[in-house]
Order: sequence, then C-alpha cells, then structure tokens
Amino acid sequence: MPAPLDFWFSIGSPYTFLAVMRLSEIAERAAVEVRWRAFDARAIQVEANDAPFADRPLKATYMWRDIERQAARFGLTVRLPIPYPLAEFERANRVAALAAGEGWCPAYAIASYRHWFVDREPAGGEPNLSASIREAGQDPARVLGLANSEAGIATLDAATNEAREIGIFGSPSFVADGELFWGHDRLEDAIAWQHNLDQGNPG
Repeated sequence: MPAPLDFWFSIGSPYTFLAVMRLSEIAERAAVEVRWRAFDARAIQVEANDAPFADRPLKATYMWRDIERQAARFGLTVRLPIPYPLAEFERANRVAALAAGEGWCPAYAIASYRHWFVDREPAGGEPNLSASIREAGQDPARVLGLANSEAGIATLDAATNEAREIGIFGSPSFVADGELFWGHDRLEDAIAWQHNLDQGNPG
C-alpha cells in the first residue's frame, strides 16, 4: 500500500483554516488516510524572505475577504477581524507536533482554529490553548509540559527540517508519494491524487 497523504500545516496560517476544517470529512468520503504534520512555516518563510500578509496591507485586505467568501461557500463560521499575526505561533505548533505523534492532532487543530476564527482567541495563547487541548481529550498541564520542553522544541524543529527537505514553502501543503500540492484550494486535487495511488493508478 502507498504511504498516506501527508498534510503539512502551521497553525497561524490564515488560509490553513479552510483546509483544517474541511480535510477530515473530504478524506473520509474518499477513503484516503491522512497524516497530519505540523511544522514551523514562519521559519521557512523568513529564510526565503517571504513576508507574511501582515506586512502587505493590500494583500492582507484581499486575503481576509477571500477567506470570508470561501468560508461562506463551505458553510464555515468566521468572525472577522481576528488577532493576527499570532504571538504564540511556535507554541501552538509545538503542541500540534506533539499531538501528531500521539494521534490526536486533528481534534486539537480543529479546536484551535475554531477558537481563533470564531471566538477570536489567539491560537497558542490562553484560553485557546488549554481549551483546545482539553477538547482533544488531553490534559493541558501534561501536554504543555512536554511541548515546552527541549524534546518538544526539538520535535517541531525536526518536522520543520523534514518539510524544508521535501521542498515545502508554505501552509497548507499536501504530499502524496512525493507529489506536492500547495494551498487550501488544492485539497481536493491532493485527495484525488492519493485516492488514485491507493487504487494502484499513479498520476
């Protein structure tokens, strides 16, 4: 059997909201297995001198309106404006990387984005962080202790290095047997590609 579809994401990326909230349902419908892989997209963007939307006012204005339109299209609730950029970007993703290793990443990421985009609670900060961990069925004290440890920092760093080596440059990204798809609007394409691989029909 081919490897599962890898979903590479960073909590803190606004467009990733659209993928995080839709991926599980679409993958289940197509009978495609997905591995959620958190990484630090900001570190890769800084290396590439790729400034975030927050530093480009016209582009940022377009982005938020586009996300609002897309959310309405998919039946997703958003309450703009929301806090952006995130002050605790890395902490949100250290928890996500830990969650990926322990098998509860989708529930945490979905809760984190919902609290951020609906309740306007910054992801990675409180009360979003502890609430999202609890909603994923975990103990915040245990999780935060691990995520903030040297091992937790190293886990996210290792995932980011792996993403860098693969050639990932932004979030969300999908990788199906080495084939890279970037952007929430490539979600269905990535699922279809992986489905074909699973059926023994590559490409």
